Amino acid sequence: MKTGLTTQILPAGEAAVADAARCLAAGGLVAFPTETVYGLGADATNPAAIARLYQAKGRPSFNPLIAHVSDLSAGMRIARFDATATALANAFWPGPLTLVLPKTQDCAVADLATAGLDTVAIRVPAHPVARAVLHAFGGPVVAPSANLSGHVSPTTAAHVQSDLAGRIDLIVDGGAVTVGVESTIVGCFDAPMLLRPGGLPRGEIERVLGRALAQMPDDANSDNTQPLAPGMLASHYAPRTKVKLNADRIEAGEALLAFGSDRVPGATASTIVMNLSPRGDLAEAAANLFGYLRELDTKGARAIAVMPVPDHGLGEAINDRLRRAAMGRE
Repeated sequence: MKTGLTTQILPAGEAAVADAARCLAAGGLVAFPTETVYGLGADATNPAAIARLYQAKGRPSFNPLIAHVSDLSAGMRIARFDATATALANAFWPGPLTLVLPKTQDCAVADLATAGLDTVAIRVPAHPVARAVLHAFGGPVVAPSANLSGHVSPTTAAHVQSDLAGRIDLIVDGGAVTVGVESTIVGCFDAPMLLRPGGLPRGEIERVLGRALAQMPDDANSDNTQPLAPGMLASHYAPRTKVKLNADRIEAGEALLAFGSDRVPGATASTIVMNLSPRGDLAEAAANLFGYLRELDTKGARAIAVMPVPDHGLGEAINDRLRRAAMGRE
């Protein structure tokens, strides 16, 4: 394990997993792939490591973190599962679903990771590298997206390196992720509530529940309100370049983030264009979203004009991330 200002990058494999577990146990910070985005891991029971994680990301300390665990039984050691939560866990874990649940009386997750809330956010990731790291470490690992806070989430190890090199100890390079947007978050309150759309579509969750998910309070996404769960700050997932949503034409100096057809009025041969999915596939668009935003952010455009994306299925999560990327930049 290397520490200090030298960030080690290792290809995924048994040696990298063992190094990652040792680094986490020593209070270090390790970036590794999940099926959604790359996560920045720290021992969820170690307040000093969590404080260092907040510092590395520049993350507001009132924004809670997701505790990643190896399986449902590990989750039950830190949170109380009712029948609804158990049904969702059995249906979708491992996978891109985070549950916000009441803490157990002896919950080992540090208060700093839960931002002082009486609840804890838990997920069992599906990516084999993430699962191997969790099994090797043997405890809960908080792992927000491995990027500077508010910046576009990372879907490759190179994205992590560009944001966090010199700030963290180790990056485990497991290649590009498959889902490409963060996990869906459901609060298991009196009525299950969708707190953040993500890689698991709302409809699949509602089919298991047999009823609609409750709506969030209108002020839940305010930057001035303590979030109920990770990823709920209004201004989030943002490139440095201004983002213009639902663009039906391109102005001079703008880059285009397209979906489906990329024929937009105002576009010229010199217009920089990246297409989330030329065939209009929402899963492909979700996987490409953060990588394409990062790429367009390097082009020196005066704005990134984003074509409309359908709001059903994974489109709900894509549009949620795009709205947050545009907050204060439109």
